[in-house]
Amino acid sequence: MITFIWPLAFLLLPLPLVARRYLKPVAAGTSGALRVPFYSRFSLQQTSSAGVAGQSLWRLLMAWSIWVLLVSALARPALVGEEVPLPAQGRDLMMAIDLSGSMEEEDLTRGGQRATRLDVVKQAADDFLQRREGDRVGLVLFSDRAYLQSPLTFDREVVRELLGQAQVGLTGQKTAIGDAIAIAAKRLKDRAEDSRVLVLLTDGANNEGVMEPLQAAALAKKLGIRIYTIGVGADAVQVNTVFGRQVVNPSRDLDETSLREIAAMTGGEYFRATDEQGLASIYLAIDQLEPVSGEPVYVRPEVALYFWPAGLALGLTALLALFSLISGGAPGANRVNRAEVQ
Repeated sequence: MITFIWPLAFLLLPLPLVARRYLKPVAAGTSGALRVPFYSRFSLQQTSSAGVAGQSLWRLLMAWSIWVLLVSALARPALVGEEVPLPAQGRDLMMAIDLSGSMEEEDLTRGGQRATRLDVVKQAADDFLQRREGDRVGLVLFSDRAYLQSPLTFDREVVRELLGQAQVGLTGQKTAIGDAIAIAAKRLKDRAEDSRVLVLLTDGANNEGVMEPLQAAALAKKLGIRIYTIGVGADAVQVNTVFGRQVVNPSRDLDETSLREIAAMTGGEYFRATDEQGLASIYLAIDQLEPVSGEPVYVRPEVALYFWPAGLALGLTALLALFSLISGGAPGANRVNRAEVQ
């Protein structure tokens, strides 16, 4: 519905009448630069001519319309929408997702079908993000280098869409875990204390980047950031080889020791995800460890409309000025008989 944010501005509507009633009119001077002897007779002629009264009434109505529109614009009309919830206070949660080449390994299943690690991670992370209503969520992607894909935002749909577009090897094939922690910490350091959380998900060991993982974790600890680390990958998979069917460990490169140390150092926890159900249960556990904040605050969005009456007032002013110019300069309007002048 349309409402006025400053309705008291309408008290100014009778201001022209008050001014006319109590302010003295400007004294008519006789010291003009140009004196016309016959002006009084010419003025009397115009005043008594047909249509002048109608024009005066029309101009008065125009002037009042312009004044009403200006006051209406000053009262700040706005279109107020339905109430929408905003979180009163939420967690600041960054997610760091590994995009190294090993995330393309098809050792997990999704819906009974073999799927890459990244596909399973996307599905589980998407469900996790849907439940983080009230939190600011950001996204860091890393492989050879780490980069911020999404800053902290309440718009979880954007984060989910950006995560869905992530591809293996987007910035290389290696794993820069330390750089990912450092970039996430940089984004979390200015947020509210006791609500800074990083969920780090990887299937390998740090073998690229500028900063070592434990060095970055020490920095995160100083900033009060809790890090939950998740190691992804199946424990054992049977594969066909030239020597027959053998059992191999596709997660042999996973550095679980470092991931445990990172979590313990920052007050978080380490989780191991060997299948789709395990990864989903990990996110549920993180939900319990880092619950979403309390009841949201409801606000009504407002769309300003003041420019409509202001623009209409400007248009009427221009129209009034144009009409005055045309009527004042029309042929014969100020024509005076030469015999009268003489």
